[in-house]
Amino acid sequence: MRYELFIALRQIRARKFQTILSVGAIALAVMVLTVSQAVMVGFTGELYNTTVNKLPHVSVSPQEGEDYIYLYRTLIEKTEKIESVSAVSPFLTGKASFKFKTNSFNAELKGVIPLQENNISAIEADMVEGNFRELEYSRNTVVIGSKLADKLEVNPGDSVDVSFPNATPLSLRVVGIFHTGSPLDESLTYTSLDTAQEFYNVPDVINGLSVRLEDFNRDREVAAKIKKAGYKAKGWTETNPEILRTIAIESTSNNVVLGLIIVIASFGVVSALNLSVIGATSQIGMLRAMGATVSSIRTIFVLQSGILGLLGALIGTLTGVAISLGLGQYEMPAASSEFYGGMTTIPIIVRTGDILVIIIAVFLLNLIAGIYPAQQAAKLDPVKAISSK
Repeated sequence: MRYELFIALRQIRARKFQTILSVGAIALAVMVLTVSQAVMVGFTGELYNTTVNKLPHVSVSPQEGEDYIYLYRTLIEKTEKIESVSAVSPFLTGKASFKFKTNSFNAELKGVIPLQENNISAIEADMVEGNFRELEYSRNTVVIGSKLADKLEVNPGDSVDVSFPNATPLSLRVVGIFHTGSPLDESLTYTSLDTAQEFYNVPDVINGLSVRLEDFNRDREVAAKIKKAGYKAKGWTETNPEILRTIAIESTSNNVVLGLIIVIASFGVVSALNLSVIGATSQIGMLRAMGATVSSIRTIFVLQSGILGLLGALIGTLTGVAISLGLGQYEMPAASSEFYGGMTTIPIIVRTGDILVIIIAVFLLNLIAGIYPAQQAAKLDPVKAISSK
């Protein structure tokens, strides 16, 4: 062991109170950073799960000047061959008026092929009553959102009258109710593609394709390839830019605040080291008189700062991980769960990479922060230092 490290460790042990304060300040800041990062990553993941993972990653519309896509089977085949495309779902959608007894409301009626639509939106996981796939086996059936069902006062098995100007009025039997926790519960209904084509009087056409990707970050690249076939295509980052903005704003503000906390804690270590330099002036003079170089004195104090930062980072991350895992077990009250889009627990994700980055960053920051007090110690004149009280 080099004698600079030995002296640095001895100084840390000798000034227990200052050491506890310095390490405690760093540990507290790191703990807050660790918990906040785990919650931030968890909420971001939940946001992606409840939005991006249930959205079509690419939406395809008819060609310019057209209302429908006529040769959609050919378009589906071509789209499925594009790299990264994992699922394609054709749909015919439009407005419709739903009436049950004296209750009447307008909503979107979306005609789909149930199996293919489920590969895009995972709607089967949101079914609270009935079976989404029954649309595939029974004609003139409909699946509606929970809030629309409440407003119409319908239950599975009831038949609702569906009409709209220029459409063929139909009586559709409710075979299921879904609940996503989003505004779609009030505005969206599903029926089979055949039933929708019959309702809107447009046989064998669709007015859109939903595309799911293996990597949703390639949405614009895939959309550009579909555009070459003459169709309009937009990635989810173009149709829902507010999701990216929300994540970017929250992440930036969170990182700025937490970075400031770490910097403030590091300045606490600098302050403690300055006091240590003043308290150890005569010892520094003795070391210089015994042959210690200016570089060695500087190294001793930089090492002290780094060790205090490393101890604080280790204690802070361990405490932060424990608190994060505890928060992840907390179950939200039912009322709050509805407010937070159906979440029953606080989403927590602790990533090993984040922990390592935090520890290394805090250690390096404290090494840098220790340079100033180390310089002050190295500048001391040996004779004046020994004679000081």
